[in-house]
Parts: sequence; C-alpha cells; structure tokens
Amino acid sequence: MGNTVRGTPPVALTIAGFDPSGGAGVIADIRAFLAFGCFPTAAITSLTFQNTSGVFGFSHQSAETVRAQMLAIIEDFKVESVKTGMLPNREVVAEICRLLRKANLPSPVVDPVIRSTSGTDLMDGSAREALIHQLFPLARVVTPNIPEAEQITGLKILDQDAMCEAAQQIRKMGARAVLIKGGHLPKATGGSGSRQDQAIDVLNEEGRITVFRGQWIADAQVHGSGCTLSAAIAACLGKGMELEESIREAKHFVTDLISGAQSLGHGARVLTEGI
Repeated sequence: MGNTVRGTPPVALTIAGFDPSGGAGVIADIRAFLAFGCFPTAAITSLTFQNTSGVFGFSHQSAETVRAQMLAIIEDFKVESVKTGMLPNREVVAEICRLLRKANLPSPVVDPVIRSTSGTDLMDGSAREALIHQLFPLARVVTPNIPEAEQITGLKILDQDAMCEAAQQIRKMGARAVLIKGGHLPKATGGSGSRQDQAIDVLNEEGRITVFRGQWIADAQVHGSGCTLSAAIAACLGKGMELEESIREAKHFVTDLISGAQSLGHGARVLTEGI
C-alpha cells in the first residue's frame, strides 16, 4: 500500500486555564481545534479546581512558567492561530503581550474570562485593566459574553441595541473587532424589533456591524460553550478564513454541540457530540 499524502495541519495555540472536569479551558479548546483540523498546543495559565457545578479554587501559574510554556511551543512550531482564555493576573497578561509582539504571533482571539458562571472571579482587577489596555489592542477579535461586556463597559445590556453600544465602547478601548455573545440576553428583548426566539450575537469589525442570528436553544445552560466558540473561531482563522466566515462556522459548530449536550455530572450539561 502506498503512503497517503496529507497536508500539514495548522498549529493552533490556546493560552488558558485548565479545567480538570474537561468541559472548559484548554481541554475544550483542544477538542475544538481538532474538530476543525488544527494541531493543538497549549500553555496553561491556571490550574482550576472545578466541575460542572462550579469553581472551587485555583492555583495560578507565574508569568515565568507561562512564558516557558509558550517559548517551548513557538520555538518549535509555526503557530497559525492563537486564542487566550483565563488570564489571572497582570504579570501573566503582560508576559503574553510581550511574547505576542516579540515572536510576531498571529493576532489572538481574546476570550475575556472574568468570572465563572457560578460567580467566582477568575482574574483580579489589575489583570482586567491589563487585559483591556495591553491585550485588547493586539487582538484579532475580543469575544465577551453579556456579563463580561457589562463588567468591561459598565453598561446594562438588555437588548440588541445595547449589545451594539457595548461593542462600540470596547472597540474604543483599542480592539480591532468585538463579538458580543448574546446567550445571556433576556428572553423577548432582542431590541430594534428583533425576535428573541433567536440567538443573537453582534460583531463590530472596525466599525462595521454584523448581527448573527441562530437557533435559540431552550435550557441551554452548558459548561464550556464560550471557550469552545472562541477556540473554533481561532481554528477557522488559522485555516485562512476571514473573521465573519470564521464566526459563522464556529457558531454552527457550537449550536450543534449545545443541541446535543448531555448531563454527565451534577451541574451544567457538557458538550459531548463527536466524542
């Protein structure tokens, strides 16, 4: 039998926290990278103690250990896409920014993981300021959900119009593009006459607004959907897609996963399709 010639998969790097239950963080990112045909690599920023019911603690990595992990990857591979998740402190954020610039890495997909769904703060105040002022200007796209966008902007987001305003405010902070994820939008308050039987996400890319509408899935409380979406966007960008196309592909992927999510633990459902 002759050898099968295969193309070289794009190398994708996630810089995020480790969730031992496998639903979020680097494990979720790796599954998304693999689903889109990318070779996954990871630098862990924090060891979290969590499961589908909540976050119970964490042990943060130092800036030096995050740097050492990243250097081991970028000195060996040509990284085609980067995604960031949980960045616990200012020092880690600053080190990541230095390496992104020094190594001329691709502009990252920045998922601003500020607080867990169960209410645990995952980064301190100084880290959030560093995230906004140092990392947002380097990002290809920033992907906050509504609670994260509210914390970043101080706005109360109840409808599509407020999502657009929040995206504009975050762009003014230096972000090239902002995707406000609408999964937490209150029912029946889409804004601008839109129907909230649809899932609504708003993209502001250099001032151009695109509204993505998809299937609203009732009782869609799942573990790790935000991580998976941002990782899927990064994977698509690494394969050479434009941002809007990457978001559409990622949304279709995550919607299918949420539709098939299962209750394996005692808390939120988990994304299991394809496993």
